[in-house]
Amino acid sequence: VVDLLKYGNSYESGLGENSLTSSDRRSRPRASDLGINLGLLPRGEKNSITDVEGVKVGHSTIISGEGQLRPGEGPIRTGLTIVLPHSSNLFRQKVPAAVHSLNSFGKSLGLMQIMELGRLESPIALTGTLNVWNVANSIVDYTIQYNPGIQSFNPVVMECNDRFLNDAIGRHVNKDHVVETITNASSPNVQEGNVGAGTGMSAFGWKAGIGTSSRICESLQGIYKIGVLTLCNMGHPKDLRIGHIDAGHQISPPGTDDESGGSVCFIIATDAPLTSRQLDRLARRAHMGLARTGAIVSHGNGSFALSFSNSPNRPEIDDAHLTPLLRGVVEATEEAIINSILQSETMTGRDGNIRHSIPITEIEKLLKQDMDCRDINLADNANLDSN
Repeated sequence: VVDLLKYGNSYESGLGENSLTSSDRRSRPRASDLGINLGLLPRGEKNSITDVEGVKVGHSTIISGEGQLRPGEGPIRTGLTIVLPHSSNLFRQKVPAAVHSLNSFGKSLGLMQIMELGRLESPIALTGTLNVWNVANSIVDYTIQYNPGIQSFNPVVMECNDRFLNDAIGRHVNKDHVVETITNASSPNVQEGNVGAGTGMSAFGWKAGIGTSSRICESLQGIYKIGVLTLCNMGHPKDLRIGHIDAGHQISPPGTDDESGGSVCFIIATDAPLTSRQLDRLARRAHMGLARTGAIVSHGNGSFALSFSNSPNRPEIDDAHLTPLLRGVVEATEEAIINSILQSETMTGRDGNIRHSIPITEIEKLLKQDMDCRDINLADNANLDSN
């Protein structure tokens, strides 16, 4: 699986120079690199969902062609991301899980059974909307290869619509991509932005995609990790907030000033020994992190969160000690969304449609202005106290 951000080349031939500008090819910062501190809890070592031991992530990035849309042929700006809760046979070693939907405008597969039974038995796949069924069929093929004789299985595929940049009707993710992505899934993995399922996605009018973050959560029953991976494709440009900054009213993406729908998906991992009921409580907090970035969840904005625990230990944590974990989900979700925007590069897709990367220099200016204002306020307050 080719990592576009690392190599600067297309997965397939035909990627023109305008698809990723030369200035975008340089390394882009994460929120932590800019000194943006979101919340109270410490980040994990890599600030990634793979900070939860045992979790692996894989991406397949598919980019080919440019120019006018030719349905079924291209241009292609899509991909696949897969999260593995552990490295063993998931069908044989299911993990407790939960799903929460804030707005069920979506085409995801496999979520209803998790809501009913509280168990996950499949790799978790993220992709473009119309790839869902190809990916699900491929995961079934992969699973029965290692579990001969099974007659029923619940593949899990979550989606966002990448049609603005991609030939969505072409359904270009196939079985080879699924097998390669599972096989090459790794830990640590901090790839973000225009990678995997995030290749053709947008958020708040800017180019966005995959984002991830983690938190270390200390409770009276132990120290645990929360990791979040998000696929972002939502938000009105004027709603964007980055920490204390009302960014949406300060900078605007060229060529767009509305919310065109889309969706957002969250995967929440933890090593805390939680039940599916407790994991549902975690999943519900992801949307609080979303709200902290300014998103309102519009009519067409499907919003789904899937949480799981890969802890082999039981019994579970008492509910009274869940608060640090709940906080961890909110903080890591907020940061994962911001990372997905900061890490994404300008991309040109079908029909010359462009999603621009958010300008880092402008964000740095806004951060400095915010810090200067805070310093002035602190000085004023100190003067008042002395008087």
